Amino acid sequence: MKSQDIRKTFLNFFNEKKHSIVPSAPMVLKNDPTLMFVNSGMAPFKEFFLGNAEPKNNRISDSQKCLRVSGKHNDLEEVGYDTYHHTLFEMLGNWSFGDYFKKEAIAWAWELLTEVYGIDKDILYVTVFEGSEDVDQLPMDKEAYDFWKAFIPEDRILMGNKKDNFWEMGDQGVCGRCSEIHVDIRSKEEKSKVDGKLLVNMDHPQVVEIWNLVFMQYNRKANGSLEHLPEKHIDTGMGFERLCMVLQGVQSNYDTDVFTPIIREIETITNKDYGKDEKTDIAIRVISDHVRAVAFSIADGQLPSNTGAGYVIRRILRRAVRYGFTFLDKKEPFIYRLVDVLNKKMGKAFPELKEQRQLIENVIKEEEASFLRTLDQGLVLLDGIISSSSSKEISGKKVFELKDTYGFPEDLTDLILREKGYSYNHEEFQQKLKEQQERGKQASQLKSDDWTIIIEDEEQEFIGYDRTDANVKLTQYRKVTSKKDGEMYQLVFNLTPFYAEGGGQVGDKGYLEDASGDVIYIVDTKKENNIIIHFAKSLPKDIRATLKASVDTKQRHRTECNHTATHLLHQALREVLGTHVEQKGSAVHSKYLRFDFSHFAKLTVEELRDVENFVNSRIEGKLALEEQRNIPMETAVKEGAMALFGEKYGDTVRTVRFGQSIELCGGTHVRNTGDIWHFKIVSEGAVAAGIRRIEAITNDAVKDFYFENNRAYFEMKDLLNNAKEPVKALQNLQDENSDLKKQIENLLKEKAKGIKGDLKNEISEVNGVQFLAKKIDLDASGIKDLCFELGSQFNNLFLLFGAENNGKAILSCYISKELVASKELNAGTIVRELGKHIQGGGGGQPFFATAGGKNPNGLDDALNAVKSYLE
Repeated sequence: MKSQDIRKTFLNFFNEKKHSIVPSAPMVLKNDPTLMFVNSGMAPFKEFFLGNAEPKNNRISDSQKCLRVSGKHNDLEEVGYDTYHHTLFEMLGNWSFGDYFKKEAIAWAWELLTEVYGIDKDILYVTVFEGSEDVDQLPMDKEAYDFWKAFIPEDRILMGNKKDNFWEMGDQGVCGRCSEIHVDIRSKEEKSKVDGKLLVNMDHPQVVEIWNLVFMQYNRKANGSLEHLPEKHIDTGMGFERLCMVLQGVQSNYDTDVFTPIIREIETITNKDYGKDEKTDIAIRVISDHVRAVAFSIADGQLPSNTGAGYVIRRILRRAVRYGFTFLDKKEPFIYRLVDVLNKKMGKAFPELKEQRQLIENVIKEEEASFLRTLDQGLVLLDGIISSSSSKEISGKKVFELKDTYGFPEDLTDLILREKGYSYNHEEFQQKLKEQQERGKQASQLKSDDWTIIIEDEEQEFIGYDRTDANVKLTQYRKVTSKKDGEMYQLVFNLTPFYAEGGGQVGDKGYLEDASGDVIYIVDTKKENNIIIHFAKSLPKDIRATLKASVDTKQRHRTECNHTATHLLHQALREVLGTHVEQKGSAVHSKYLRFDFSHFAKLTVEELRDVENFVNSRIEGKLALEEQRNIPMETAVKEGAMALFGEKYGDTVRTVRFGQSIELCGGTHVRNTGDIWHFKIVSEGAVAAGIRRIEAITNDAVKDFYFENNRAYFEMKDLLNNAKEPVKALQNLQDENSDLKKQIENLLKEKAKGIKGDLKNEISEVNGVQFLAKKIDLDASGIKDLCFELGSQFNNLFLLFGAENNGKAILSCYISKELVASKELNAGTIVRELGKHIQGGGGGQPFFATAGGKNPNGLDDALNAVKSYLE
């Protein structure tokens, strides 16, 4: 079955089960502070699970694009080295918001897999939650177990621990037991040697989890406790690529038709064969995976950059370029050529690939070219450093020099060194980095080529006050190079709707489109020597052609809302605080505004409220924009326009008036203050002596602000059992919690005292050493206190205590300092060795050290083995 049919079959199946089929949400998250990218199928539906929104249908199904390269879920380093991890992957899912629960989810999963897809029942295993004796005190999921018994023999229903079978969104939030479905696609011979159930959740490449059914019914509160959700929900996620592997009868995700067209194209471009050499295969897998992640990210609006989500995408692409360069001998851009194959394969299911194809190709190509230049030079230098090194540790200074002087990334240097069996001095590198940051080196310096003149144009016209698109002609351009952005092109047109950065307002972004539909992304707009410069990664194919220039109107509108709000804010501050207030700087972005002003004291709560109310009353008044262009400076000042100290004005100026607010301003603004919707101050603080700063938001940002605060407020009230006075109730809880902590501390101290007396009687002599190895019921802090209290009463004491806390094992070793010196014993070395028994490790000082592990069953072995150190 082809992958397109597999996806279609899944969606059709749940459509017949009365699920609404929805398109994949954008993978790049713009308004979620907890995630850069969608990393699971449920992420776009969090608001439904949290009860902050109501879905149109309580049953939903889709195939969601996911990216796992940062944070809790990070599969980047595994990608390429195994056959089933990916950066970008599709998650097939079905959701129930307060509708059906375990019975239906289990029955439908089994029906789809075995009856519709025809997967052999004998190669499937399922896991259910085994129960937890920790703080949650949750019993085994007998309900799910009983439902599964109707479909699968009990010897293939396996118990799973909290790590594998209790799904949580994070430290707080919705969560619940889950039931995983695993598939064993090994050969008959392999199955006869090892029972498949012994390999479940053991990272075996042919015994893999294929589907996870999550039974959402709890909310993890801030204190770690669980409460029942008002409704029970279903959240399932099935790995599309793994499902294709099973249904297409292959042993690797990369052998499915999801990847084979890309792999064949890589083979054709590089003249390398897949399946003959391990290093070549790894490189091809890395590239075929990474091009998908980068392409979809760009299609969803995230371009590679040096910060945040943009840096993640750039890092993925550069990893792919590096593998192509090193193992496939590709010294020129080629990854962008894979976008066409990807579009043909997935464009129907994800039309954004088709719509953004030209942009994706242009961005990837330019990124490749830039990084290949860096790689070519950097790898030669790094090879020279390695060959001339007399040890396996490379100087951190040299690694810093590669980064600072040649732009060669530190993480890439680290990867290459590790592959060759080398390391580098991290402390020395960090010191050099700190010195560079303190000196403020020339990272922002720009190398510019001369202007290339195409058309002699005496005066460039800005039409952006009235229009956001226009047909333009390129009049001149030049190439510029910086360490920060690499190679860029600066473009100048005969006329432009793009606003250039100035007056605190950011420059416009947008795109150029030629007659054939080819697109060039404009990443910024600035003014230099009175000409408007547009920054782009590449030149138009025909530099003399007429191009359509289009401003990103959504970003422009938000920026206009914020810019108009700064005028109203300035007026409000002078009205509320006094006419001594003067603007000392501003920054107007699409998401927020920043306003610096002269004032002698921190604003009080009442003053901030008065300022907000003043601005919002002007917004509610729906004041129309009154604009005058090209009027004499003197006339503008006589009419009351405020001129900012330090600003350079020409003979003629532009004035912007909203009611009684009138300022000299060249920025773009809303047509009516009502377009702003609302104004909200989010912070106020000092910048310097006598200078304050306000940061504020408008329009959509305020809606999100109030939505989140409203949600948080009702969540808090819910946690406080809908107290009439939640602030007072919260204070009472804090006081109560503080008292309980003190009580617990006192109880533990009393418990330790009681234990100490008993343990003193159990200490025995082994070869002249006072020795005791024992399991005790205390936490790590209590054990440490106990060790040192006993140690103060003996000069030649050797202690090893074991304990189990929250399902994990702890070992604590204490050795009197006299023994450390006389018998050359070392507690750190001892716990590292004994830690192997509990599948963990640790360390510490020679006289006291601890180890932690995930196998409490090994504590007895560790306690029995320690005696050998004294024999």
